[in-house]
Amino acid sequence: MGCNSCASSTGGQPRGCKNNGTCGTDGCNKLTVFDWLSNMSLPSSMEPFNAVEVRFKNGRKEFFQNPETITLSIGDIVATEASPGHDIGIITLTGELVRVQMKKKRIPLKTEALPKIYRKASQKDIDIWQSYRERENAIQKRSREIAIRLGLQMKISDVEFQGDGSKVIFYYTAEERVDFRELIKEFARAFNSRIEMKQVGFRQEAARLGGIGSCGRELCCSTWLTDFRSVNTTAARYQQLSLNPQKLAGQCGKLKCCLNYELDTYLEALESFPNTETKLFTEKGTASCQKIDIFKGRLWYAYEKEGMNWHELTAEKANEIIEQNKKGVKPHALEEFVLEIPEDEKKPFDDLVGQDSLTRFDQPKQKSKSRSRNKNKKKTKSKSGVSTAPSKSTTRPNKNRKPSRDA
Repeated sequence: MGCNSCASSTGGQPRGCKNNGTCGTDGCNKLTVFDWLSNMSLPSSMEPFNAVEVRFKNGRKEFFQNPETITLSIGDIVATEASPGHDIGIITLTGELVRVQMKKKRIPLKTEALPKIYRKASQKDIDIWQSYRERENAIQKRSREIAIRLGLQMKISDVEFQGDGSKVIFYYTAEERVDFRELIKEFARAFNSRIEMKQVGFRQEAARLGGIGSCGRELCCSTWLTDFRSVNTTAARYQQLSLNPQKLAGQCGKLKCCLNYELDTYLEALESFPNTETKLFTEKGTASCQKIDIFKGRLWYAYEKEGMNWHELTAEKANEIIEQNKKGVKPHALEEFVLEIPEDEKKPFDDLVGQDSLTRFDQPKQKSKSRSRNKNKKKTKSKSGVSTAPSKSTTRPNKNRKPSRDA
């Protein structure tokens, strides 16, 4: 998806365009949208939609109207209306797909209510914008020092300058409510700009900063995920996952959003399973569920007095016993319904690669040279029948050694 500037340089190091999220081709930016209507022409009686989508730092996108009908295309840098002054952004969508995006985000389609696009950004506007963006890291470090000095329980995660430098937006996260009135006064004196504080959630912070997840891919929230739904530990329980917070939590410290991806499929599969709290009543005794396997469609039951002896049943057999119990009928024992696995299906352990040796990556042990020398001496002795006397420096005399027949 990247442009030619993302190729490797000498030594195999990634070169990169060093635009820091402002790639002109919009090929390596977060939350990109493919314009699948770009090669389609509108009917002659239909006017094009007079609105565009503009992206700012860290994937922040807003919709603007184009009152002067300036010819715009994806990747153009434009000066947009802001309060106060103007801001600089990059066009990400034009045409009818903007209408679709506004409907998806439930924004009214009245373009008159949208802020305006002033003009295409000149080289002077771009130079000023880049100069302010280069100051963001230093200002972020200075702002954190001021917040720590004032003793505020907050974390300033990101700083964003407006295109003309008239306003600075500080994004922060906090567990509780923060009184930052004194902090704003300190920032105004230190940075000589209008200050705006925006509190974001921990998931939104991870989406803005980005990163690599435990799966080895980029975070979903920073690439394509836009709606952050609540994630509960019940989602992990339905999927038979161990409740380990270190494995279930993402980089934001909250439960991973991907726990909700397959939850509907698991819930649909569990509809054919009986409730795990339901007990099976037989003449031999009462049995309770110990474990279920959703993929194989099987359950394991054990009698109350024989907790270590499990009986494997299919979901159909378990439902059949429950129906008999509702009618007042008790089967003789669970052994009548136990699933019998043929011996052909009982295969030894074999991984996906087909190599079941756990020591295949260990280095082979090297034979010691002394042992190989002793073996060679024994071979020469057996062939000739005469043993050579060992040197005094290498061997010690053995008192218990028996004399040879030749001697």
